[in-house]
Amino acid sequence: MVGLSACTLTPAQKAQVEQRAQTERADLDKALRGLTPGAPTQCISQYRTQQVRSYGPTIVYTVSPRLKYVSRTAGGCSDVGGSGNNIFVTRTTTGQLCSGDIAQTVDRTSGFFTGSCSFNEFIPYRKQG
Repeated sequence: MVGLSACTLTPAQKAQVEQRAQTERADLDKALRGLTPGAPTQCISQYRTQQVRSYGPTIVYTVSPRLKYVSRTAGGCSDVGGSGNNIFVTRTTTGQLCSGDIAQTVDRTSGFFTGSCSFNEFIPYRKQG
């Protein structure tokens, strides 16, 4: 029988998790620098998206340097885009991604599913002026 202690993180592991979370927050702040959040929307067109990247549980869809959409998930879709090893797989018949839709992540090398998450509302971040 394995005790609950086998499920806890060591202090070194906790430090690694916190360091990664801090790095992801800093990278997200940098990605959204100079952009102003707008009113949330329930759906976005997936065809206009040039890039998708995750920052921890937060997914950023880049439409242009002047427009990005942010959806905060409950987690499960990390390591997507940038130097991440996962890619998004979404199934939609409308060409839109909507709040409540489920995305899966797939390892780009092996093709194995690595996670899934449900989108929250999409917040547009725009460059003013």
